[in-house]
Amino acid sequence: MSLLKKLKSDKAGLPPRPAFKSVALAWLGAFLAIALTSTMSDALAVSLVLGSFGATCVLVFGFPDVAFSQPRNVIAGHLVSSMSGLLFLSAFGAHWWAMAAAVATALALMLFLRVVHPPAGSNPVIIFMALPTWKFLIFPTLVGSILIVAVALVYNKYVRKINYPKYW
Repeated sequence: MSLLKKLKSDKAGLPPRPAFKSVALAWLGAFLAIALTSTMSDALAVSLVLGSFGATCVLVFGFPDVAFSQPRNVIAGHLVSSMSGLLFLSAFGAHWWAMAAAVATALALMLFLRVVHPPAGSNPVIIFMALPTWKFLIFPTLVGSILIVAVALVYNKYVRKINYPKYW
């Protein structure tokens, strides 16, 4: 069988387009969450923004009902992934294979602990590129993810008027 035949889709239709109001509300939630974390970063003179937080906002404001978007997954997923990155960086240095092992380990731990948050899978890569200290686990990982969840809790309940979270 040719490679092109193997890559052929099953011709499913595109998912339905969300209502304009849903898109606008997701936009506003993401804006507020990143605005708060970056403003707090400036005010406190510590880093609270992580590249993967943009993708976290896509989930918690665009798809707040899915498991990946729940507070437990967001906060613990980011923590587990950053810890994996920092452990591998500290133990083995900045090598391609250590980064690959850190990402794979982060995935395995998130699956095992039932805290999968796909954006957090990029945290070990970010860590290997930035070479931060262990403070990275607190600033930006823990505090930043808590701020995003705090915005999501208030925003989804009072602005969107939906039941968020589904579980802790």
